[in-house]
Formats: sequence, structure tokens, C-alpha cells
Amino acid sequence: MPMPTEERVSQLVAELVARRGFDLEGVAIAAAGKDELAPVRLQVTVDSDGPADLDAIAELSREMSALLDEAADSGEAAYLLEVTTPGIERPLTEPRHWRRAQGRKVKITLRDGAEPVEGKARFDARAGAVGGDGTVAVVLGGKRAPHRVHVPLADIATAVVQVEFTAPGAAELELAGGIATGRPVPGDVPTDLDAAGQHSDTPTEGVAE
Repeated sequence: MPMPTEERVSQLVAELVARRGFDLEGVAIAAAGKDELAPVRLQVTVDSDGPADLDAIAELSREMSALLDEAADSGEAAYLLEVTTPGIERPLTEPRHWRRAQGRKVKITLRDGAEPVEGKARFDARAGAVGGDGTVAVVLGGKRAPHRVHVPLADIATAVVQVEFTAPGAAELELAGGIATGRPVPGDVPTDLDAAGQHSDTPTEGVAE
């Protein structure tokens, strides 16, 4: 059976993901090996405002597997389903991503034509609160001279959370508004090195195209 499309899988699982209190952040599909008979790997990335709950992710994975099996309509093909949360070094493309990254160090690149921030179009900052006016507060200056500015989200071309090996200064973290609830503490090396996020692997037979 041909490999299902990412769009098809997204359509199948979106309602279940939302019903379980998660946001669907992406679907990636690839062969799990070089052999043409190797199973298809379906990676579904989800996230939520609360802390990652491995039991909830495992249950979601089981339900998603059953849903995909039910949708099979043209024979059977082996696949490996992996339900995962985003890793630490994740791009921030939606206001909810910024909200969940509050307190983290972020590498920001402004779009062409946007007004530079303190003379720079590319800079590191600590993510702060997202405002209702379409801006995000960011803390510049690091530990030595922390200060807060507001940047229009529309002016940001790319923003990626950075891995940190040392804790931020108390003043810059206070200006950022603290760490988002349930999120890893910057400088917590074991957590930051888990770039793949929390996940659950479930080998399953049968998927719809």
C-alpha cells in the first residue's frame, strides 16, 4: 500500500488530538529503513500549555493507533507510530509557541524591512510575555545589563529556542516573567539535551491512505 500523506494523517488525528487537550504541531512521514518492505514511520508532534505528561502521551498514542487502524481501507502495511512533544531547539511560529517558551533563550532574526532592535536584525534574547497588541516582550543584555523591549511578532522572520547549559540571571528571568508553567528550567542540562522531547513509540499494523 502506498505511503499515506502527511495531510491525510493530519486530517485523521486532528480531532482526537484536540479532544485530548493537545495542539497538533506537525506530522512527518518517512520510511523506517532502506528495505522497501520496511515499515513507514509516522511521527506526530503535539504540545500543550501544561507540563508534558508521559502517561497522557502514551494514552494518546494508543488511541491514535486504533484510529489509524480503523481508517485502513486498502489492505495492510506495517507502520511505526511515534507521538512526541517538540524538542528544546524548536522554531517559534505561533503566539502559543512564544507563550510556552517564556523564560527561554531565543535566537531571533527580523524580517527584511523591519525596524532593527537596538540596531540589530539578528540577536539573542530571553522570551517574555506575549502581549494582546501583537508584540512579544524580550529581555536583552543577558545577566550583566538585562532590560526588556517589545517586538512586533509580525516583524520576526525566524525565532528558535536555544539549548542552555547555565542558568539565567535572576534579574533577566524576572523581567521575562519567569518560566512558563510546567516547562524545563534553563540550564537544566539533562532536560535541555533531550532535544527530541517526550515521546511514545507504538509499532502498529495497518494505516489508511
